[in-house]
Amino acid sequence: MSQPFAKLPAWADYGLLPLINLIVAFLVAGLVVMLVGESPIDAAVLMVKGAFGSGDGVGYTLYYATNFIFTGLCVAVAFHCGLFNIGGEGQAYIGGLGVTIVGLGLGNSLPWWLVFPLAILASALVGALWALIPAWLQAKRGSHVVITTIMFNFIAASIMVYLLVGVLKPLGSQAPETRVFGDGGQLPGLGWLLNIIGLDMRSAPLNISFLLALLAAFLVWLLIWRTKLGYEIRTMGFSPKAARYAGISELRIIIITMMISGALAGMMALNPIMGAQHRMQLDFVQGAGFVGIAVALMGRSHPVGIVLAAILFGMLYQGGAEIAFDMPNISRDMIVIIQGLVILFAGALEHMFRPSLQRIFQRVGRVKRETASVVTAGGGQ
Repeated sequence: MSQPFAKLPAWADYGLLPLINLIVAFLVAGLVVMLVGESPIDAAVLMVKGAFGSGDGVGYTLYYATNFIFTGLCVAVAFHCGLFNIGGEGQAYIGGLGVTIVGLGLGNSLPWWLVFPLAILASALVGALWALIPAWLQAKRGSHVVITTIMFNFIAASIMVYLLVGVLKPLGSQAPETRVFGDGGQLPGLGWLLNIIGLDMRSAPLNISFLLALLAAFLVWLLIWRTKLGYEIRTMGFSPKAARYAGISELRIIIITMMISGALAGMMALNPIMGAQHRMQLDFVQGAGFVGIAVALMGRSHPVGIVLAAILFGMLYQGGAEIAFDMPNISRDMIVIIQGLVILFAGALEHMFRPSLQRIFQRVGRVKRETASVVTAGGGQ
């Protein structure tokens, strides 16, 4: 996706600039903590300890990160095509319907290792089809994808409320949720993986969908940077006119890109539904679709950056819950403010420091060139 400022070195663009934004966000968050009479240093230590200080802490952090990896990849794929898919929330919500149909229908008759691939296909298919409509409206009718995907978030929420309150709710139950899946509809945990590094995970819902998220990140990297389709997607995002001149079909690329984006969002539903709740409950997405926007921005739409940014936001969620529990002056709403500050600086204000950083690199480069010319001239004499 094209950038509004001159290009920085890759290590500065993907590493240094996000780090600066993150440091500033935490400094401002520290001021907020000081205003309520708590120590920012103690809060930071408690956050890190709550997120990584125990097996369950790591398990919850990676569980949240799994959701954010899927939704971050969803946003990033669309970004590369010059599209802003804000509909990850609704696409993940509707994707849960595909997971639920497979879990309810096959959970009692097949083992999990057969149900899981079918649930992956179902969630990806339903999420892709839900993204197809805004994609078609953008490509054929010129309806802006930002507006249509926002609208489809509300439509998805209304559909799921209708289904969970009436159609899918078991008889005699008052809770807006399906029945619990059979054993085949429940994913195994990854406690054994944490045991390898000496951590004991007891109750955290970390499950095998985390490994699927990492695989999805690798496949997205292959798609965007190692395939003809990925080249066409990036060309369309960088310059639609150049893409059309090169014979790339705008209609085809927009629809395919949005369907891939929707499929990634739909697969996010696997983690909470089959991995944690073992049934579909109302509002299981819990804002992960919107957090994915900040994750994609902070990760510079690169799968490696998205995985790292997702773990960071997983730390904020898990560590923030620990702070709210141990520091009574810091309420859950204060934790949301801290998370919002990170999103603000990492997302909406990600280019705040780019011009200054660019000028610094230009000056350093100019000094190096002048020094090299002086050395060359001295050597010639």
